Amino acid sequence: MAKRVGLEISLAIAQAVKLANVDVVAAYPITPQTHIVEGLAELVAEGHMDAEYVPVESEHSALSACCGAAAAGARTFTATAGPGLEYMHNALFVTSGLRLPVVMAVANRALSAPLNIWGDHSDVMAARDVGWIQIFCEDGQEVVDNILCAFKISGDSRVLLPVMVHLDGFHLTHMVESVLLPDQAEVDRFLPPHYYPVPLDPAKPTTKGIVGPNYIYPEAKKAQVVNLDQSRVVINEVWAEFARQFGRQYRAFEVYPKLDKKPKTLLMTMGSYSGTAMEAIDRMRASGKDVGLARIRLWRPFPFAELRQTLAGTETVVVFDRAVSFGGPGGPVASEVRSALYREKQKPRVVNIVGGLGGRDVTVAHFESIIEKGIEMSTRETGPEFEMFGVRE
Repeated sequence: MAKRVGLEISLAIAQAVKLANVDVVAAYPITPQTHIVEGLAELVAEGHMDAEYVPVESEHSALSACCGAAAAGARTFTATAGPGLEYMHNALFVTSGLRLPVVMAVANRALSAPLNIWGDHSDVMAARDVGWIQIFCEDGQEVVDNILCAFKISGDSRVLLPVMVHLDGFHLTHMVESVLLPDQAEVDRFLPPHYYPVPLDPAKPTTKGIVGPNYIYPEAKKAQVVNLDQSRVVINEVWAEFARQFGRQYRAFEVYPKLDKKPKTLLMTMGSYSGTAMEAIDRMRASGKDVGLARIRLWRPFPFAELRQTLAGTETVVVFDRAVSFGGPGGPVASEVRSALYREKQKPRVVNIVGGLGGRDVTVAHFESIIEKGIEMSTRETGPEFEMFGVRE
């Protein structure tokens, strides 16, 4: 029977990892994810969780330890944030390239310089092409649920890929929210015992990650492309199974509110700011504005088909990015959306506004202004590729 508790979201993640019967946790502290691995340390030390807890000397070592443990057949978990994710960068490619089912919570954080410990999406956008499945969460319940789903997705023999579960630093990590924690029996019915089909075994020696010269490297990368694309089938299956058992349905791409007729203007968001944006949508619709909200939950593999289908018939899409692609056309999400719509004959005008950098708050009133600004930008024939919201002159 699920139990409703008021819990800091970082500690709720630790509880979800415990429920998943993880074998190995590799831990290195970095703000704002430290409470996750601290919570796991307490669970292991107090005997509530039967797992190997490995304190390491760096984030690169944390993921490397997970790689070794996963390759030996263990269910593994780690967590990081901001600069820690970038310090892992090479190992991120190793993990996906070796098809190791590691699950990692990423407390999204701004990157230096200047030094900033607060949340935006700079870190994940620097690691968007590393071959991991990546899921964005809006609140504590989504984080708990998708941690459990991530273990089921990554460990499926058709996938065997690492998964990042993204939550906004501080806006989620340090918030106390009401969440439903399932009991162990419920999780055991949903999440089978971990089985890795090709573990390292002295009795059956195998080699992983050896040199791949040019006569094999392209084929290996092609296999990764196919594998990641095909993981969509399993992701959808797992989310559907989760909905049947727990009553909460997750989808790669969703529009709020659910309407028979598509709004003329859609604001597009990812992560915790979506909740604030919903309030802005409600207020604007109450005043007669034909607006809605499009939310991306699955960042990798990108939901091209759902996005194209959903945006068909919409006049304007205002993409709200929380990272900048320096020297590029604005934010990475807007670039992805424009790319997805490139071949469409009838497509909306896509405009891009970047905001919330370094954890700066974006309020309901701000989102109303962002939507109005985006509509005005969509009427221009010339002008900048994007605009940054709320920057003092």
